[in-house]
Amino acid sequence: MKVIETNKAPGAIGPYSQGFITNGFVFTSGQIPVNPETGEIPEGIAAQAEQSCKNVGAILEAAGSSFEKVVKTTCFLADMGDFAAFNEVYARFFTAKPARSCVAVKDLPKGVLCEIEAIAEE
Repeated sequence: MKVIETNKAPGAIGPYSQGFITNGFVFTSGQIPVNPETGEIPEGIAAQAEQSCKNVGAILEAAGSSFEKVVKTTCFLADMGDFAAFNEVYARFFTAKPARSCVAVKDLPKGVLCEIEAIAEE
């Protein structure tokens, strides 16, 4: 197994890594919409979805993978009422239409509106 580390995505804020490569697959930790350069969280679901996607993309890139190689995502929303707006942004990044689960959760870290994790081919 190989740990993925990049400063182009937020660092882990707990006892976990940004991701792992094992057996030809990349597993990312859930990415919330923290801008890795500023530590800021943008306002609104569209901006937060975009930042979360960019963070996932940075980890995939650091692993030598890409959005096109993603086979599965799990998406967490603080409010299922944001589903359509989230999908609009998500679709621009995950163009290969990987398998996906999308669930509403009670709370997310730092009070964000969404979080995305991915599994991809290396």
